[in-house]
Amino acid sequence: MLKRKEFILGAAAGLTLAAAATAGGVINWPGAHADPQAVNRLTPVPANGNSFSPPPGAPNSFANIFEQVAPAVVQIDVTVKVEQPQGGAFQIPGLPFQFVPPQGRGGQGEEDEPQTTQGAGSGFFISQDGFIVTNNHVVADATEIKVKMSDGRELPARLIGRDPGTDLAVIKVEGNDFKYVSFEETAQPRVGDWVIAVGNPFGLGGTATAGIVSAKARDIDPSGYNDYIQIDAAINRGNSGGPTFDIYGRVIGVNSAIYSPTGGSVGIGFAIPAETAKSITERLMRGQAIERGYVGLGLRSLSPDSWEALGQPKDFKGAYVETVTEDGPAARAGVKVNDILVAVNGEAIDSSAEATRRVGAAKPGDTIRLEVIRDGRRQTLNVRSGVRPSDEELNAGEEGGSSAPGQAQPGQSETIEGLAVTPLSAAARSRFNIPESVNGVVITNVAQGSSAARLGFQPGFVITRANGRAIASAADLRTAVQEAKSAGRPSILLFVRTPQGTSPVPLRFATEE
Repeated sequence: MLKRKEFILGAAAGLTLAAAATAGGVINWPGAHADPQAVNRLTPVPANGNSFSPPPGAPNSFANIFEQVAPAVVQIDVTVKVEQPQGGAFQIPGLPFQFVPPQGRGGQGEEDEPQTTQGAGSGFFISQDGFIVTNNHVVADATEIKVKMSDGRELPARLIGRDPGTDLAVIKVEGNDFKYVSFEETAQPRVGDWVIAVGNPFGLGGTATAGIVSAKARDIDPSGYNDYIQIDAAINRGNSGGPTFDIYGRVIGVNSAIYSPTGGSVGIGFAIPAETAKSITERLMRGQAIERGYVGLGLRSLSPDSWEALGQPKDFKGAYVETVTEDGPAARAGVKVNDILVAVNGEAIDSSAEATRRVGAAKPGDTIRLEVIRDGRRQTLNVRSGVRPSDEELNAGEEGGSSAPGQAQPGQSETIEGLAVTPLSAAARSRFNIPESVNGVVITNVAQGSSAARLGFQPGFVITRANGRAIASAADLRTAVQEAKSAGRPSILLFVRTPQGTSPVPLRFATEE
């Protein structure tokens, strides 16, 4: 799954324009020297004899749609406090480098003044009396919010409510005669349907771009509560929080993220579906806090090879239970690490994200039926839902950063399937910079040419689990390998802690290669 850091989520803080120029040169356009007598050329026949008529199914123009919806779309300008580290440099949201104030401002020995920066995003009215939808990341840390309307008016706005889980927020301006738009819930967009995005890219305001629905149900959300619509209408920094419309001017999504190796649009944008946005924003408008169901499970979607290493078919659908929160709702109901979750409240789940959404949709106090596979047998466990903690609380226990892997420790390891491993002693933790919170066996050497070497195993990686069991010694790992082989499996599923985090890795046995 793509991680959030791979997406451009913030409002724009700068604008870069790229231009092509020729100095005494000649531009060779494609086809400029084509043979005029070339054969096999296909000449499209214009519809109704009009050279400017679109093909069947395409709109004549998006102008009418834009004129209809533009008054409801706004530019959102925010002032954000920025933490200023010692030395005076601070990070401006949206820029890949740090900014150092001019000499005499914020230097050492002076009384530091709070630093602020400006950000910009988009939003749209959803009621006549001034309620505006935008993204949470546009306004989350704002100390001041201003709204600029299509007619040039600028109005102060206040935050009504926000939901980090879906990245949605509602703000409000005073007044009672605003043009507004509506969410479309009943007619689901199809892949290939026309869309038009309106917003404030790079602070330019009032910008419309058009494209199609490229894909649906994109599972790219780390929180797991959004099933994004992918569109190819150009959206850029500053489009965050703006609407995506269908050709009838109905809001089908809230633009929230782009995937881009450059920071600009490459035709891969993501919008929160209208169904999700309407449900959340209506609750925020009423002043309700967004509470979600919580059972205390760490779930993971596995690759086909990983499912095979666990003895399941490669096309298996479900979610692997990687962690169970101690004394959490699921733990009290009897859910265990290495269980495989296959259904929530009687409905099959395809992935960890789908399971997260199903559990999150429950109300605190509800009974949630979790169907799991354990030791090859299905069973149903009834879990009384708790209240999901904030992301900050959930992440508080995560381990911090670590350094690159260290060097091998010859003579202190046992080699299993090409991996030399040793228990996590104090010396090993120090050498490889492994936190006390990590348990398992550390890899000290990798045999050249082995399956493990081809997979990229390195000294300093830690094997925490193997074949569903916790690993604390080389003997534990060897036993797990033998169990997997005895079950006739071609590989064993290892959970491996690296400097980038913990990942499941199916290691194919040498005898099966």
